[in-house]
Amino acid sequence: MKPRLLLVAAAVVVVVAGGLAVAHRLLRPHAPTVVGSTTTEFTPTVAAPQAPQLPGVDWPTYGYDERRARAVGGLGVRPPFRPLWTFHARSLIEFPPVVGYGRVYVATFHGVLFSLDAATGDTSWRRASRRCGWASPALADRVVFVTFIGNGECGSTARDGVVAAFDALTGTRRWRRSIAPTESSPLVAAGVVYVGDWSGRVWALDARTGRTRWTRDLDGAIKGSLALDGTRLFIGTYGGDVVSLDARTGRVLWTSGGHGRFYSSPAVAYGRVYIGSLDDGVYAFGEATGHLLWSRPTGDYVYASPAVWRGRILVGSYDGRFYALDAGTGEVRWRFDAGDRISGSASVVDGLVYFSSFAHRTYALRARDGALVRSWPDGEYSPVVAAPARLYLVGRGRIYALAPR
Repeated sequence: MKPRLLLVAAAVVVVVAGGLAVAHRLLRPHAPTVVGSTTTEFTPTVAAPQAPQLPGVDWPTYGYDERRARAVGGLGVRPPFRPLWTFHARSLIEFPPVVGYGRVYVATFHGVLFSLDAATGDTSWRRASRRCGWASPALADRVVFVTFIGNGECGSTARDGVVAAFDALTGTRRWRRSIAPTESSPLVAAGVVYVGDWSGRVWALDARTGRTRWTRDLDGAIKGSLALDGTRLFIGTYGGDVVSLDARTGRVLWTSGGHGRFYSSPAVAYGRVYIGSLDDGVYAFGEATGHLLWSRPTGDYVYASPAVWRGRILVGSYDGRFYALDAGTGEVRWRFDAGDRISGSASVVDGLVYFSSFAHRTYALRARDGALVRSWPDGEYSPVVAAPARLYLVGRGRIYALAPR
């Protein structure tokens, strides 16, 4: 009788837990459906992504460029591929590397920054932070900038955050700043490094010295990374706000609130700011005004940051589907059922959009119509970055260097 009673008790616990999960799902806020227009705060044409204006740099930052559009063309990188080398990190790689100066730079979940030889995959240098690595590095002027977060999830006893700069070729530390816990991938522009932290503070640091240029406190923790267009910065917060700041002074230009919580980083294109929310929605705001222009709900959280390509906003959801949304109206152009949750952000390379799922599989779809071109049995978060004739595919704890056959 006792084993049967234990089984019944276990079943009751499962039912109760399931009921609580359903109740939470039903009671938490959900994004509304707001259909947009191509006649309101919409510039229908944008220039094609250009190569970074940094000598020797191929993929300088999280999301490829300052606008975090995550799309690049003209690299001659399409399957079928042949393997060149594989790097074994012996740790989860949650955020993708950056590429430049003949190196691949990646920070692991357990807080080690690696500089890899792009030709061979051999380690040129490594730096341990004694913290977690929950962000991508950034490259500028032969310096690699990186953030680390003190958190028990990776076994760290620290509880702060760090922004650091290292010589890209030697690994010599240039400077280091302690801030609140941060998982914000650095944005480097015009000699300034921009990051956010869990206290809700945005930092503008001098790229050469690490000294503070300005700070701005916002409402809610900052988990994502800032995007930049001209002199305007954009960021979402866990307080449910999307905020635009003057990049020169930190002055708040506009705030749009009440949109769930934002882990996703914004992407800027067509005169709009696109971002995913934990209220299950993907949003578009006017870049100059902050006006809500459209909102498209999915079936679950949108942790992923959108990619932008030829009038499409490309983003995955925890509902297991990958969406292509019309950049003007927010309407669904196509969707792909991946069969498991999608948390990481996609990249578009030469007309193919790459993303990974929690089923540990990476997909390459035709960005124009969602047709499956290729898949790989590895991956979990943000899957690829690229350089001319080279694709770097990120598995759970590996980086695969691939070249077209």
